[in-house]
Amino acid sequence: MPDAKEHKAGSLDRQNRLLLLVNALFATANALSGAFVNVYLWKAKQDYAMIGYFALSNQIVMAVTFWLAGKWVKEHNKMNSLRLGVVLAAVFYLLVLWFGKKAAEWVILLGGVQGLFSAFFWLAFNIIYFEVTSRDNRDEFNGWQGLLGSGAGMVAPWVSGFLITRMDDTAGYRLIFSISLAIFVIGAIASFFLRRRPAQKHYEWLYGLQQLRQHGNEWRFAFPALLAQGLREGVFVFLIGLLVYIATKNELLLGNYSLITSAVSLGAYYLAGKFIKPRRRSVSMLIGALAMTGVILPFFWNINFTTLLIFGITVSLFYPLYSIPITSTVFDLIGTNMESARHRVEYVVLRETALNIGRIAGTIMFIAVVSFSTKPAVLVGFMLFIGCSPILSWLFMRRLLVADPSRIR
Repeated sequence: MPDAKEHKAGSLDRQNRLLLLVNALFATANALSGAFVNVYLWKAKQDYAMIGYFALSNQIVMAVTFWLAGKWVKEHNKMNSLRLGVVLAAVFYLLVLWFGKKAAEWVILLGGVQGLFSAFFWLAFNIIYFEVTSRDNRDEFNGWQGLLGSGAGMVAPWVSGFLITRMDDTAGYRLIFSISLAIFVIGAIASFFLRRRPAQKHYEWLYGLQQLRQHGNEWRFAFPALLAQGLREGVFVFLIGLLVYIATKNELLLGNYSLITSAVSLGAYYLAGKFIKPRRRSVSMLIGALAMTGVILPFFWNINFTTLLIFGITVSLFYPLYSIPITSTVFDLIGTNMESARHRVEYVVLRETALNIGRIAGTIMFIAVVSFSTKPAVLVGFMLFIGCSPILSWLFMRRLLVADPSRIR
């Protein structure tokens, strides 16, 4: 269980803030270069399927690494997993710089390294997040995490787009990838100020599967809800930014897009973090899911910068209403009792397994669709199909969102 001595109810202490700082540095480095990696690959080879394979290799490696690394994180030093994730992120950008214009020929390797650093970082981060927060301040922490991530997403991509369009050939890309590398190094140094968390005993490899096989276990509702969340997330996370670039052919406009949508997201996360309480989670998540689905419909008329901007602003405005309730509720579920909390690593692995299965399934469908046709109507139809998954996610989560909070720490 999270140590009650580490923080006051409803407040964030020094360890909370340090964890938010490390996450903010990680988010800033990724925001600086993340969207532009796909554009960099697209400029080398204009192939939707290639972008899909880059994402797929990332997701598969991430899923496998989460499961395997669970033993190390539980039985040894989880802080080293966090640091390794940051170091591997730096290695990823070193490889991108090394391959240069031939990076499109190495998308499987690059995607795999990206999957490794994501798994090591987020596995450790989520465990530490659970240990330093409680039900009383979890929504507040998630609100601050989203706010800082939005701030990074607001400034960093615009700076990247500005630099890329002001420099010759690929010099701008090399510069922003180098800056990202430097920020990851700073993040690794900052992680040493986080308190070392005590290790646990005996990682149970199949514990998550055992929970899903138990009749009446609440994870039988949370798992498919998370899978549905990953279905949309796995594709939209790379497709929307790529569509903005394809529609505009200008990296600065992609930076402007991120600047505007992240500014909206920053305000939305701040308000959502203050507004959303356990009793409001269900209605908040439903409103967010409906808005995120409905805003896809204008794409049937046209996919241009205007419709993409409308989409981005709407999703930025409503995504916190969807994401904060499901994230907080799942982590509350991990903290249901002492026995559950002792298996927090296995539960975090189960959570990420569900998300990654959804991401992999969505990306495989994307590759199949674009291999068949890349006509706008076909692409938008596919986007609407997987874009409905937040509603499905809410349907599975709704009984957990209104569960009796008194049983959860």
